Amino acid sequence: MNIVLMGLPGAGKGTQAERIVDEFQIPHISTGDMFRSAVKEGTPLGLEAKSYMDKGHLVPDEVVIGIVKERLGKDDCERGFLLDGFPRTVPQAEALDRTLQELNRSIDAVINIDVNRDALLARLTGRRICRECGATYHVIYNPPKMEGKCDKCGGELYQRDDDNEETVATRLDVNINQSKPLLQYYSDKGLLQNINGEQDIDKVFDDIAEVLRGLSQ
Repeated sequence: MNIVLMGLPGAGKGTQAERIVDEFQIPHISTGDMFRSAVKEGTPLGLEAKSYMDKGHLVPDEVVIGIVKERLGKDDCERGFLLDGFPRTVPQAEALDRTLQELNRSIDAVINIDVNRDALLARLTGRRICRECGATYHVIYNPPKMEGKCDKCGGELYQRDDDNEETVATRLDVNINQSKPLLQYYSDKGLLQNINGEQDIDKVFDDIAEVLRGLSQ
């Protein structure tokens, strides 16, 4: 099965990706991992991507697609793959479709872990970190025993600058606006499967697994 995994920051994509890979034995392919692997292997496209990244520039779509094509052509993808973090735009999705066509393959489903903006804001702004030992807490989901103090070392807990409400809200809005056309693109193709990400983690996975098992029948 060839799957694209989507979800806004804080939706729990990483957790569910791990469980999908364990359950269905398909490789988890994230954009970052692909780039790092291509750079490490010293492929021409990897070196080209590195030249852009070293300058702080975005890697052009044609280079990204080339790296994706190389990765999907590897042996471990024969039984399928889970693409995470790509595509991000409709032109990338269209290019991915063309690339898969060349490999005689196609996307079977797009799993979107759907969580509303307010819930995501609460999840993402609730993180607290210990100044002393780096332990991580969450004011709602994993609170310390004593407010503001680390359970492990008694150090002061603080909120990172990029976890404050204004920064997180901006990041969420950018992601929401960016993902809308892509979700519509896959919805129009009948591939989009929206999963309620506000449920218990196990229930989210059960719903995803039900969709994926349906594909393999």
